[in-house]
Amino acid sequence: MFGIFALFATLILIFLAVGWAIAGSAGALIALVLAIIINFIAYWNSDKFAISAYRAVPANDPRLAKAVDKLVRESKIPRPKLYIVKSPVPNAFATGRNPQHSAIAVTEGLLKLTDDELEGVLAHEIAHIRNRDTLVSVLAATIAGTISYIAMLAYYNLVLGGRREGGNQVLYLFLMIIFAPLAALLVKLAISRSREYSADRSAAGMTKKPEALASALRKISSAPKSQIQGPAATSHLWIVNPFKGDWFHQMFSTHPPIERRIERLERIHSGEPEPPPEDED
Repeated sequence: MFGIFALFATLILIFLAVGWAIAGSAGALIALVLAIIINFIAYWNSDKFAISAYRAVPANDPRLAKAVDKLVRESKIPRPKLYIVKSPVPNAFATGRNPQHSAIAVTEGLLKLTDDELEGVLAHEIAHIRNRDTLVSVLAATIAGTISYIAMLAYYNLVLGGRREGGNQVLYLFLMIIFAPLAALLVKLAISRSREYSADRSAAGMTKKPEALASALRKISSAPKSQIQGPAATSHLWIVNPFKGDWFHQMFSTHPPIERRIERLERIHSGEPEPPPEDED
C-alpha cells in the first residue's frame, strides 16, 4: 500500500509544481483538482487504460481459455478476463487492481508457441495477479504516462514557440521537460525487478515445467521489437520489454536481463539452488 500512496502523492506534487509554474496559486489549485481526479480514475480504471492502450479485443480462443482455466484452479484465484493484442510478436501482460478485477492480454504471436510454452507465460502472468503486482504496475504506467505526456507537450511548446514567450516561460517549460526522466524514475522505484524473478519462480511451481517458460522467454526476446506500438511507460507490464532499445524507451525499462531469468529457470529445472535474494535487483 505504501507504494500506491507514494505514486499518488508524487503525481499530486508534480501537478502542483506545473500548475504553479503556469499560473501561480490559481494554477496550483486547478492542478490539485486535476491530480485528484486522475488518481481516482487511475485506481478504478487502470486496467482499462492498459487494455485500450494496445487496442486489445476480448479473446475467443479455446486453447487459451483451457490453459487459463487450468492455471486459475491451481492458483486459486478468480478467472481473469482474456484479451488479444493484434500483433505477430509473441508477448503478454497482466493488469487489474486485484485478482477479482484482473485481465490478461496476449498477442496473436504468443498463440503460436507450443502448449507448454504458452502455459508457462500464462502462469507467469497469473502469478503477477496472485501476488498483486498488477495494481502497482498499472498505476505506475498510468501516472508515469500522464507525466511523460506533460513533458512531451512542454517540449513541443518550447520548440515551436516557447522561446518567444520570454525567459521565465522558457525556464518553466525546460523544467517540465525533465518530467519524462522523472516519470521513468517513478516507474523504476515503484517496481522492483525481483517481481519478475518471483513470477517466473511461481510459474515454474504451477506448471512444473520451468524449461518451457525458459524456452518461451528465448522466443519472445528474439522476436522483432518494432511491431508492438504503445506508451513507453507501459513497457514494464509485458513479460518481456517489447520496445526498441532507443533512449526514451530504455528509460522506462524495469526488466532484469532475459539471460539471468532463463539461467534461474534452468537452475530450477536441474534442481540447483537459486542465487541469494540480494542478487535479484
